Order: sequence, then C-alpha cells, then structure tokens
Amino acid sequence: YNEEIESLIEELESFGVKVVAVKCDVSDEEEVNNFIKEVKDNFESIDILINNAGITKDGLIIRMNEKDFDDVINVNLKGTFNTTKAVSAVMVKQRYGKIINISSVVGVTGNAGQCNYAASKAGVIGFSKSVARELAARNINVNVIAPGYINTDMTKVLPDRVKEEVLKTIPMKKIGEPKEVANLALFLSSNLS
Repeated sequence: YNEEIESLIEELESFGVKVVAVKCDVSDEEEVNNFIKEVKDNFESIDILINNAGITKDGLIIRMNEKDFDDVINVNLKGTFNTTKAVSAVMVKQRYGKIINISSVVGVTGNAGQCNYAASKAGVIGFSKSVARELAARNINVNVIAPGYINTDMTKVLPDRVKEEVLKTIPMKKIGEPKEVANLALFLSSNLS
C-alpha cells in the first residue's frame, strides 16, 4: 500500500474499529470474489458496499482506441457488476444491505471526449435501477449518486480552460468537494435512508 492508504488505515484504527485493506482489480471477477470472501471471513457480515472505483481515458470518438474504451467500461461498469454480484449473495442471506454506486452527471448529460466514461456511468445508473428492483424484497437498498464536477485527482489534471468552461455550466459556480459526496454516501449507508 502507499502512504495515503497506510495513513487512512491508522486513522480508522484510532477509532477502535477493525480494518482490513485489500487491493483488488474490480474488473477481474475472480479477484473480486476473493476480495469479498476475505472481507466476509474477517467480519460477521457485509452491510454496506460503495462502488467508487473509476477511471477515465478521455479522447474524441474518432481518435479513441478500443482498449481505452474497454478499460473504462471494464472498471467503471463491469467492476460495479462484479462487486455488486459478489456482495449480493452475502446480503441476500443476511436479508439486509446497502449498495451505493457512484456514477456521474456525465452519464446523464454526456460530454465531448468522454463517450467511454459517459457510457460507463449511464450504464451504472441503469444497472442500479434494475438491481434495486431485484433486491428490494430482500431488504437491500440500492442507490446511485451521480455527482457533477468534483475536485478530485481525476479532475485536477484537466486544463484550466476546461475547468473554466465547466464552471460556467454550474448554477452556483462552485466545484464540488469529495466530502460532499461522502456525506451523501454516509446518509445512504445509514438507517436514516
């Protein structure tokens, strides 16, 4: 793990909670199944899944190669499928769970140069709606969060001119912060939702 992960583990452990950190390629079904098994073996239950893994490989459609398209779909959409499928088996047996999938407003609006990302995030929205209908009878909530532009490592690399154009489209003229998305995920993970 890197220093950031080690620091997070230490911070969480300072609250007296058990922490198990596992690196997993969500696009690989076998890795995901092993990951879920390890979590299940270390804890009595799996109550919450937040699918937050995501990548971008932007490019105009006429220049985008198939690998860049597939890589984004495989992590953002197939990864959500793999983790949700694996954890659903656990949650169905428990008859309880909360699944929160992180999408993007780009999955609704589209964005030039991001056909792969937009397709993956639109897929996450449709996937979430379908799975919510399948699992509701088992007391499992499935929700999707579709943030707008958020100040993350993924968006920090965008050129200033792109950031300025994005700001023009936001009514409050403010870039969102990760903590704002985290607070919504916290609410959806709680008994209040």
